[in-house]
Amino acid sequence: METFSSRKLVINLDEPSSNIEQLLKGLASAPRIEILRYLGGHSSSVSEIAEALDMPATTAALHINQLERAGLIRTELKPASRGLQKICARLYDQVVVTLPAGEIPQENTLDIAMPIGAYVDCSVTPTCGLASEHGIIGNLDDPATFYDPERLNAQLLWFKCGYVEYRFPNRLPTNAILESLQISFEVCSEAPLHDDDWPSDITLWINGTEVGTWTSPGDFGGERGALTPNWWEEWNSQYGLLKVWRITDQGAFVDGTQISDVTLKALNIDASKYMAVRIGVRENAANVGGINIFGKRFGNYPQDILMRLRFRS
Repeated sequence: METFSSRKLVINLDEPSSNIEQLLKGLASAPRIEILRYLGGHSSSVSEIAEALDMPATTAALHINQLERAGLIRTELKPASRGLQKICARLYDQVVVTLPAGEIPQENTLDIAMPIGAYVDCSVTPTCGLASEHGIIGNLDDPATFYDPERLNAQLLWFKCGYVEYRFPNRLPTNAILESLQISFEVCSEAPLHDDDWPSDITLWINGTEVGTWTSPGDFGGERGALTPNWWEEWNSQYGLLKVWRITDQGAFVDGTQISDVTLKALNIDASKYMAVRIGVRENAANVGGINIFGKRFGNYPQDILMRLRFRS
C-alpha cells in the first residue's frame, strides 16, 4: 500500500500493491535517477531533458515512460511550434520504503522509554530552549528554564553545547547475561532557524564512559515534521534523524557503523541500580553545531528516548 503526503511517497512492503514492482523498476536505473534529479523543482519537455542530460531523445522518452508507469512523474501534452510536446513533472521529493517487519522475538528483550524532559542533570548554553506540544516552556535562551518543573512535558529541547543526562532503571533479571544495549532517539543539529548543512558532533556517554560521537549533517526544517504541532513555525527545526546507538561485546555502533571500541564490559552495568545516559555536544568538539532532541509528539518518529536491552538467561 502507498500513502502520499507533502510530496512524500511511503511504500509498505507488508501490504500488497500492483504498483510496487513498477515503482522499484523505475528507481533501479542511474539515468532515471538523473531524470528525477533534473526535474526537482521544475517541469521540462522530453527534448529539454534529453539535451540537459546528454542522451538521445528516444532514450530519454523510454526512461520517462518507465517513470510515468512507476507513478513517479506525471506528463501532459502541450502545444508546441510543431505539433504537441510532452511536459514532465516530478511528483515526489521523498520515497520511503518500509520493509516487512517479520517476527521480532519478545523474549529476552527489554524496552524502557524515557521522556526527553525527564533528565536528572543538565548543563546547557544558548541558544537553548524547551517546547511542549502546546507551546514554549519558560524563557528562550535561558539555561535556568531547563530546571523548570514543566520540563517534564517537553517534546523538543535544544542547546548549543553541554548535555542532558537521564537515569534508566536497571531492570535486567537476576543472572541475565546482557548481549547488547541499544539507545535510539530522534536528533539533529541546532542552527539559526534551520540549515541542512550545519554539522554537529553529538556524543553519547553511558555510566560516565564516553561511548562515541556521531556527526549530525544538519538541522532540518522548511517542511513540517509528521508529528510537529501546527503552532510551531515551519522555519524552525522540524524533525531529526532516528539514530540507533548499540553497544555489544565487539564495540559501539551507530546505525551499524562502528564508532568506538567501547564494549559492554566498560559500562559496568551490573554494579548499578540505574544506567546514566548522557547526550550532548562538547565545548571543544570539532563541530559545535548544537543539538535538537525530539520527543514522541514532535518531529517524524513517535517515540521517546528508547533503551533496549537484549539478554540471555
